Amino acid sequence: MDKRAEAFLRLLKIMDDLRERCPWDKKQTIESIRHLTIEETFELSDAILKGNLDEIKKELGDILLHIVFYSKIASETNNFNIADVINALCEKLIYRHPHIYGDVKADNEDDVKKNWEQLKQVEKNGNKTLLSGVPKSMPALLKAYRIQEKVKAVGFDWEEPSQVYDKVKEELNEFEIERKKGNIQAAQKEFGDVLFSLINYARFININPEDALEHTNQKFIKRFNYMEEKVKSLNKQIADCKLDELDKYWNEAKKI
Repeated sequence: MDKRAEAFLRLLKIMDDLRERCPWDKKQTIESIRHLTIEETFELSDAILKGNLDEIKKELGDILLHIVFYSKIASETNNFNIADVINALCEKLIYRHPHIYGDVKADNEDDVKKNWEQLKQVEKNGNKTLLSGVPKSMPALLKAYRIQEKVKAVGFDWEEPSQVYDKVKEELNEFEIERKKGNIQAAQKEFGDVLFSLINYARFININPEDALEHTNQKFIKRFNYMEEKVKSLNKQIADCKLDELDKYWNEAKKI
């Protein structure tokens, strides 16, 4: 037997045992483990950003467990089982890759994405809009990025990076006008436009804005932690330090 199949069957057997004998596992429902799945997804994201392959392997295992867990629970009420999940995925992958399993030609990544979105629309039988597939609960930054990717796939996109950058400057100017007027509600709307245009520019020049922002978050945390430890070593509190002193420690942290 293929070792991959053997390992997967072992996991399924363990899941069967847990649902039958473990008090906690027996109690869980599809709804009760939802928040844990979200947590595991973020932990995988953290591991990927760190570039830690051992952690990535571990977190992938945790997510795989959740997939098996949901499928096991659903099988107990004869709704679906893990085989249904896998077979449905296989059929979708084959259907959405006609350049591999059919006679459609796709010369590059953009062609593949365009075919993918068009086939998704066919699957919906025209009953849903293109953007209805973007989850409502997705964080706003990621949602903006996915919206832009989806409309690009059907040809609604800028032609040159300079056009997108000009749009960023235009939105910044409109924001400044409203800010100076003291119109907070209008400024908030314009600021949203600024963010949306910046995300669009990042996407257009092949930068993932979510990854870029998270790297900056981690960089800021690292530098602030250094500054905090420096102040503590002097038996002081950050709130008691003057800004020029904090700037000195911040600049030290930037050199590390």
